[in-house]
Amino acid sequence: QVQLTESGGGLVQAGGSLRLSCAASGRTFSGYGVGWFHQTPGKEREFVGRTSWSDSSTDYADFVKGRFTISRDNAKDTVYLQMNSLKPDDTAVYYCAVYRYGRHYSSSSYAYWGQGTQVTVSP
Repeated sequence: QVQLTESGGGLVQAGGSLRLSCAASGRTFSGYGVGWFHQTPGKEREFVGRTSWSDSSTDYADFVKGRFTISRDNAKDTVYLQMNSLKPDDTAVYYCAVYRYGRHYSSSSYAYWGQGTQVTVSP
């Protein structure tokens, strides 16, 4: 099965940028869509965005549209989340996962979650 590893998180000031990576191992991303979610303590994982496999099209949650961009490098088996104009409300652990079936904005539609990477945005 595929294993996912997120990286690139850290501490950044409001207005800054980070690029998160989601790398696959064990098995390739080939044929799979990939989603990004974030989670804060006491809350459920929330959909951030996703990229499809078939045409690399993307969908985003309204609260990140125009600020975050998802891209993928199939040769490297890596999906990226470019986060610009970061806000303190973006502070969370960010996870990537493989889309299986169902509603693309629901965490229950995904599997093979990575361990997450912490993003902290200071005011």
